[in-house]
Amino acid sequence: MRKEELEKKKELILELLKSDLYVPMKVKELSMFMQVPKAEKFIFHDLVDEMIREGSIEVSSKGKLTLGKPAIIGTYEAHSGGFGFVIVEGRENDFYISEFDAKGAMNGDTVEVRPIAGSKHMRREEAEVVKIIKRGTEFIVGTFVKTAKNKGFGFVVPDNDRFIKDVFVPVERSKDAEDGDKVVVKFSSYGDEKHKPEGIISEIIGKKGDPHVDIESVVKAYGIPEDFSEHVLNQADRVAKPVSEADMKGRKDLRDVVMVTIDGEDAKDLDDAVSLTVDEKGWHLGVHIADVTNYVQENSALDREAKDRGTSVYLADRVIPMLPRVLSNGMCSLNQHEDRLALSCLMTINESGKITESEITESVINVNRRMSYNEVQSFFDDTASDELKAECSELISMFEEMHKLSKVLRNKRHKRGGIDFDFPETKVILDEDGRAIDIALRERNDAHMLIEDFMLAANETVAESCFYQELPFVYRTHETPDPEKIESLRQFVINMGYHFKVSNDEVHPKEVQKLLGQIEGSPEEPLISRLTLRSMKQAKYTTEPIGHFGLACQYYCHFTSPIRRYPDLQIHRIIKDQLRGRMTDSRYSHYENILAEVAKHSSEMERRADEAERKVDKLKMTEYMIEHIGEEFDAVISGVTSWGIYAELSNGVEGMIRLADISGDYFVYDEKAYAAVGEHTGRKYGLGQKIRVLVENCDTELSTIDLLLAEEERNEDGTEE
Repeated sequence: MRKEELEKKKELILELLKSDLYVPMKVKELSMFMQVPKAEKFIFHDLVDEMIREGSIEVSSKGKLTLGKPAIIGTYEAHSGGFGFVIVEGRENDFYISEFDAKGAMNGDTVEVRPIAGSKHMRREEAEVVKIIKRGTEFIVGTFVKTAKNKGFGFVVPDNDRFIKDVFVPVERSKDAEDGDKVVVKFSSYGDEKHKPEGIISEIIGKKGDPHVDIESVVKAYGIPEDFSEHVLNQADRVAKPVSEADMKGRKDLRDVVMVTIDGEDAKDLDDAVSLTVDEKGWHLGVHIADVTNYVQENSALDREAKDRGTSVYLADRVIPMLPRVLSNGMCSLNQHEDRLALSCLMTINESGKITESEITESVINVNRRMSYNEVQSFFDDTASDELKAECSELISMFEEMHKLSKVLRNKRHKRGGIDFDFPETKVILDEDGRAIDIALRERNDAHMLIEDFMLAANETVAESCFYQELPFVYRTHETPDPEKIESLRQFVINMGYHFKVSNDEVHPKEVQKLLGQIEGSPEEPLISRLTLRSMKQAKYTTEPIGHFGLACQYYCHFTSPIRRYPDLQIHRIIKDQLRGRMTDSRYSHYENILAEVAKHSSEMERRADEAERKVDKLKMTEYMIEHIGEEFDAVISGVTSWGIYAELSNGVEGMIRLADISGDYFVYDEKAYAAVGEHTGRKYGLGQKIRVLVENCDTELSTIDLLLAEEERNEDGTEE
């Protein structure tokens, strides 16, 4: 039989087995029932055996055939150790895949897996890859290693340690790359268990070690588009026109309302302004957001590009914008003393922080002054210079009221159970050549929190309003943590003497908040805070309001940053259709058809940006620490595994102490205690524990920092004299 005929025969068998009239029968009975010619019976038996191996049908102990269980399909996530995990959407736990069961799967591949009965690895069910359905990677970035001329080939060593095999490159496909060049290599063959993958070099990024090449390599590796096409740039230039009378028609004119932008000193894309007045009804808060949709029309080249990018990406040495800079830093940016089109969320808030009235409207605004966080904070701290006080004399009373309202809103959010993980953030400082020269802690002062509080209020108001208007929508959601993770956390904190209430396998955010309050200032705070954060799920975009656990609210969205996030831009478009009476049945259906994909893709692009940002920060932190090899630092244990202890230094850098490098005992990983424990001494190194470490080595290729316990730490342990 030809391949097409065999596939057709498989479909017929499956169709029969799916029938309600089918009674399980043996292969021989099935062949008779399907009137298989005598000459083809052996082929038929082989075909059934193949379907059993594939898992599409199963055979009972009595030899009866039935439909196989539905295929388990997920995404393969490789590990540098050769093993991996398969993440299945909707399934709480990942499958563990051993190196021998990966069957040639590579990081990012869509695969079908089969569970291995009764086999578990570190609480995870084990499985084997049955089939690679779709390759997840078309290219990788790495370092070209040139072999001797007479050999006629070279290799690309991947930067990403999740790809453990080098890529073979014939000399005629090397684009004349030199030894040590950073390159992009496109797969021509993915290889198999016995053969290396092969590829074609499509781009030479630059020489390893040259300025900015390392970060450019990360950008290429994640497939983040930097440059805009000429068509998109031309369209942006055409639409970036000053606000005209025609543009303002039908909009609420708020140009006489006193308002400011409050951002970092180096921010260029200013997409939110705030205003505040007070009367007998309470505070009248205005959150005014750039009307990007006025310039980015649906299905235009600009819109398709923004949708594809999903988000702006903020790296240590550059910003890769979602929109061309003529818009993101120009006509869509709320620059002071310039007329700008906006969508304004106008809220009246009483003394308890309740929003009693709200309106979402198209507006035209004119920002009175651009303020920085530090300038606003100086008014709160009473450290503002006389010059700044004189310049902002008409704004000072508004800032004071904003400060009061911010505290009221935060207190209200706290009372309902909103969770605030206040881990310090770090920023790597680079010189002109992109070299790391310092690491600074990002300050989060009252001015930062003020803007955060006001944006949260607007985002909740918009989400709730659109829900009750029954509009198709993109919500920002944060699901309740998995019961298994919460139960593990509960058992752990109870054993440490803290109370943590869980009802019906679920936890209310207020209980998490209470727990964080109990541990505040205690020696256990770093440990329990990290464990609590790790028990949380990742926030994402959805088309249903399934709630935001971390904020303890039912309705939430991203409305306030349409310059840098596509979901915000999409929400603006929906709101404007509703305001202008254009939300017809056909428009409603249109949004219903596209929003699920918008939400899914935007979540994926957000994760890509986050991963790239973390990768660059880690790379640059490693580069910075090279100058500090041999120095000692205070640290907190941030992770414990079967192979080592991860420690976060006082400057925010993370490194690892190999268990094998801790002398004086043999240390093993105690999974329940989140600790490495000495078998003879009983000495423990647990999550959140403060230690003193020495920087032993830094590898910028792998972005790893090797640490050792400092001598004083070892002596205190009694493990070394």
